[in-house]
Amino acid sequence: MTAAQADLQPEFLEMPDGLRIDRPDVADGAALWRIAKNSRTLDLNSSYSYLLWCRDFADTTAVVRAESDGQPVGFVTAYLRPDRPRTLLVWQVAVDASHRGQGLAARLLDGLTARVVQQHGVTGVETTITPGNTASERLFLSYARRHGAAVDREVLFETRQFPDGPHDPEVLYRIGPLAA
Repeated sequence: MTAAQADLQPEFLEMPDGLRIDRPDVADGAALWRIAKNSRTLDLNSSYSYLLWCRDFADTTAVVRAESDGQPVGFVTAYLRPDRPRTLLVWQVAVDASHRGQGLAARLLDGLTARVVQQHGVTGVETTITPGNTASERLFLSYARRHGAAVDREVLFETRQFPDGPHDPEVLYRIGPLAA
């Protein structure tokens, strides 16, 4: 266990009964797509992209599974930035409505970053959040506090840059350095 893991609040070290964090496999792609679709807050990617994600980025993605049937009930997708391989870019975080309110998103984020810190030496996390998405803001600001990291924000993509109609700007959150 790393020092950063040891410093986590106890409620983020253990999963609720009947749930476990795991790596995804291709068979999970359809479930991730459904969870994203049903979230009604995420930009929904094609079902094909979730299948590819589970194949090509399984090392930097995590799912929370129900032990009863092995099905994903939540996920966090992420990748290592090609130009900054010690930075994990978190793409999407979602939890099925039936499992919300248990802190699963925070547990997924903590579990995934503990894995990629150990395997890839990650020192920082990035994500984008649209203004007004208070749930995501709370998730990532509390993550930064738990990991003793600073948060810098700047607009990454302006509204006018999106070709498919009105879209809120995407604000880049840079979190780091993570406590060692």
